[in-house]
Amino acid sequence: MRRPIVFALLCAVTIGWTSAGLGETDPLFDQAPRDEDGRFTNVGGEISHGTLGVRFPFILRRLGTYFRSGEDAPERVTNDGVFLRKNALHSVPTVTWIGHATLLVQMGHVTFLTDPTWSNRPSPLPLIGPGRFVAPGLSMDDLPVIDFVVLSHNHYDHLDLPTLKALLLRNVDTRFFVPLGNGDLLRQQGITNVEELDWGQTANFQSLTIHCLPSQHWSKRSLTDDNRALWSSWAITGAEKRFYFAGDTGYFPGFQRIGNQLGPFDLVAVPIGAYEPQAMMRESHMNPEEAVAAAIDLKADRALAIHFGTFDLSDEPLAEPPRRFADAAKSSALGESGTWILKVGETREF
Repeated sequence: MRRPIVFALLCAVTIGWTSAGLGETDPLFDQAPRDEDGRFTNVGGEISHGTLGVRFPFILRRLGTYFRSGEDAPERVTNDGVFLRKNALHSVPTVTWIGHATLLVQMGHVTFLTDPTWSNRPSPLPLIGPGRFVAPGLSMDDLPVIDFVVLSHNHYDHLDLPTLKALLLRNVDTRFFVPLGNGDLLRQQGITNVEELDWGQTANFQSLTIHCLPSQHWSKRSLTDDNRALWSSWAITGAEKRFYFAGDTGYFPGFQRIGNQLGPFDLVAVPIGAYEPQAMMRESHMNPEEAVAAAIDLKADRALAIHFGTFDLSDEPLAEPPRRFADAAKSSALGESGTWILKVGETREF
């Protein structure tokens, strides 16, 4: 049975000299499974989004996004990008939180972005989509040259076409790596430097290897395209540093396998927000305690909290996810020093 139309649209929201080689398959990870209709699914099968009795009141609450206070949203610091533009030459490993799931990472003399979203209201229905509480931590004009982008899935707050087109205008050589089934969407917008990968496939970019890896989530951008496009997490590995981006995902056994096969990681970025109501969110998003567990499964030296406080996506108080994340980490193998909660716009070396 198809979801109601309003729920379907809004859930699509909430929820040059450089060379790149593509198409190698890592035998350590299976390809993404599909159902009998050819739609992608998760390793454990279809995930639940809760009953209509849970989903419909949730949608009504989202319509009140204009009236929700952003008082407890993350703090933003000024970042003019000067250090990052200079650092692109010698590439001290850094991470900068732009907001939500958007990170600017520099490592191995390469600069890349994860799920870049600069829009104020990324949505198929812009007038009622989730509003941004905190401005992006770096303006588009202040960015260093972006070598490549990785995208985790096609929900509007992660695959933001206006942002992607703006990035391409800044640098026509920027490459875009996406999970299977997402390439046509970008090509229709004139973004042709796009490469699609299945779980277990890798691409080479200069000195780095880009790994497309499993996650537990779903995809949707219209009324009829449920799970036609794949979702993924990503690992970016080089001779000196190893970085992992979980994207948007529920907690699942795949974290342990990824950690065993590709870890330890110097830094992992894990989503800690959008977990309430649990009956609707628990299989597709992690709560803060699960995010800590995932980081430990991944054999992380440091865990960076993302996917909280930027957009009005769910019911939990804005200040709750980072507090619970820090509390859970104190009694874990990560400890306080291994748990990073950045200000929007903050740059930190790793």
